[in-house]
Amino acid sequence: MPENSGVRGVKSASRTVALLELLATRGDRPARLDELAEELGVPRSSMYQLLRTLVDCGWVRTDTTGSLYGIGIRALHTGTSYLDSDPLVRAARPYLDEASDALGETIHLARLDGPNVVYLATRESHEYLRTISRVGRRVPAHAGALGKALLAERPDDGLPLPEGPLQAFTENTHTRYATLITDLAAIRERGYSVDREETVTGIAGFGFALRHDTPAVDAISCSVPVARLSAGHEAKVVAVMREIRTKIETARAPAPGAPDWR
Repeated sequence: MPENSGVRGVKSASRTVALLELLATRGDRPARLDELAEELGVPRSSMYQLLRTLVDCGWVRTDTTGSLYGIGIRALHTGTSYLDSDPLVRAARPYLDEASDALGETIHLARLDGPNVVYLATRESHEYLRTISRVGRRVPAHAGALGKALLAERPDDGLPLPEGPLQAFTENTHTRYATLITDLAAIRERGYSVDREETVTGIAGFGFALRHDTPAVDAISCSVPVARLSAGHEAKVVAVMREIRTKIETARAPAPGAPDWR
């Protein structure tokens, strides 16, 4: 629980959330009881009781031996409910389709969550379809077009980034704050971010913050293989995505009486 919330955290609830988040980050790598207890600094007996409770509720699953644990199916239900109830995702979907049809490239919608961005929606390239959806996945904000577009909306002394060296994904990833700050200044001047093989080798990205919040927390991007990124195609990508951004921002107006989830 955030320190400035003014509410004393409930230890059991905080422990449960930490466990679920840890299991979620492991993906297809199940964990053993001792690993989880050590990672979270929880007594083995307490961790076992918590795991058994969450298994019974469907939030955690275990293998036939009862020794391996992973995230459960109830987490999927909660995640899809978040997307189904989010007004921005609903408003943006037709415009993501429009951008995909116009460009034939991969289009993303993501939200800033601490030092990361989380993918909320993706329209895959007409040329290449991934077999694993990006929706729900997290990427450090410093490493790609989506995150950099959102970091550029914030002052340099208020960036939500970890201390120390930044994680590298390719040889082009910003790993020093000085080069990242220089890039963010260029993004503010240009009005959109550019990721030239900083997250994935062979892929360029163009990110556009959605400025219906201040500072922006959501962004859209277009990813293009560098092999087919001519100057003319890049200009088209930027023009189309600027137009799509405007359409989403216009369509985002909340209905009267709708909750403000910020």
